[in-house]
Amino acid sequence: MPDIVIQVPVELKPVAEAVGELVAQVQSALACPGGGPAREYARFEGEVEQAAAKLERAVHQVVLSSLDVDAPRVMIDGRRYSRVERSEASYNTKAGAVSVMRSLFRADGERNARVVDAVSLRAGVVGDGWLPHTAAAMAHLLQQGTSREAEVTGQRIGRLPYSRSSFERVGHEVGVLAEVHRIEVDDALAEALAVPAEAASLSLSIDRVSLPMEEPRARPAGRPRKNAPRNPVARVFRMAYCATVTLHDEQGEALRTIRYGCMPESDPATLCSAMARDAAAILERRPDLRVALLADGAPEMWNLLESQPGLLAGRRITKLIDLWHVLEKLGKAARVIYGAETADAVLRRWRLLLLNRTAAARTILDVLIVSGLEQARRDGERPVHDAITYLTNNADRMQYVGARRAGLPLGSGNVEATCKSLVEQRMKRAGARWKHVTGKHILHLRALALSDRWEPAISLTLRHQRKSVVALQATA
Repeated sequence: MPDIVIQVPVELKPVAEAVGELVAQVQSALACPGGGPAREYARFEGEVEQAAAKLERAVHQVVLSSLDVDAPRVMIDGRRYSRVERSEASYNTKAGAVSVMRSLFRADGERNARVVDAVSLRAGVVGDGWLPHTAAAMAHLLQQGTSREAEVTGQRIGRLPYSRSSFERVGHEVGVLAEVHRIEVDDALAEALAVPAEAASLSLSIDRVSLPMEEPRARPAGRPRKNAPRNPVARVFRMAYCATVTLHDEQGEALRTIRYGCMPESDPATLCSAMARDAAAILERRPDLRVALLADGAPEMWNLLESQPGLLAGRRITKLIDLWHVLEKLGKAARVIYGAETADAVLRRWRLLLLNRTAAARTILDVLIVSGLEQARRDGERPVHDAITYLTNNADRMQYVGARRAGLPLGSGNVEATCKSLVEQRMKRAGARWKHVTGKHILHLRALALSDRWEPAISLTLRHQRKSVVALQATA
């Protein structure tokens, strides 16, 4: 078989050597035609993987080296910098670390200022030598699971061969950058948001979910016992907030959901502002969309949903209490009034009434009042009293007949599912506890991933890491 000769420039010698090793490895593994014994192909897969990683590292090493600016003085963002020294540094790729010689510079007139290097600035490196695509991948694994799980995942797939502490550090560094540029990125995402042609309505929902927080705990009085913790902490559950903006088709089925979350110590009004910006951008493109506000019966949720007065000004809005919360209240009351054997049949009848008669809520309320069992207790509660209060306070938000005819959703299932996927699956594991800042990073990154906004959001966030570095001509 004739050979193929490829001319490679001398500056790409490390790449050529890595290619040669990979080709030699493939040649040695070629099987003879006509059959033969079984092969332990898994081992060969691992060998090829390692050889390909070596080639990848060689490519990065050559290209990163070309980004260095070996000059006494440079200009960065309109400021002059002078070279301090030249030394090697490690840059972390998805295939492992590579070593690159580069110059370090310090801003003129700032004796103790932090030094920078052209390689990191021009490549948009995150933190201490993490290439942007690598940092984004590590942050994505961290928002999916713990840093230990991320480390094991990297080992199993033969990529990102870094420790759990590296995943923790880099993931939160990406989270910090995402927080710094959040308003700008959110505005850009809203501007670029595509609305499906089949969309017929838009719903906005908000809900709460408990989250384990780590808080300082007071030391007991007296002399501390042996081996007592210096800074004792307590695991305390606080309420975090989740919200959604969902596009629905003519039948009220969800087409696309954008998810939001904020930590217990954050102001939920900021979450509502982000939700309002996306909703306003959607309605600017599609003013024909019908709009629904959905939540349970908690007054706080409705105050938050209605806290953006300019968002839906001049629009006809349907405000609905989640149908399933209503039926949950009515089901408990039906068991008290009619007994366990017939309560389900009664609840089905009430459900049909709510879906098909505009005065159904008033009719059911009359039945509950006439029962005379408002003060009857069951499992420490007063179900009939609770149902009467629920219907009385939310009667104007139970217009299910009109909403159903308009093809609007009747339940807040999207936001409740978001509470589970955004918070519970990632942040409420056994023994988990969170601090406000680190929890905020994970919550925001996870919301981007679950909203199918990860790639554009991270690209917009990390572009700020890239800077031009221009060598200055030496003056006489």
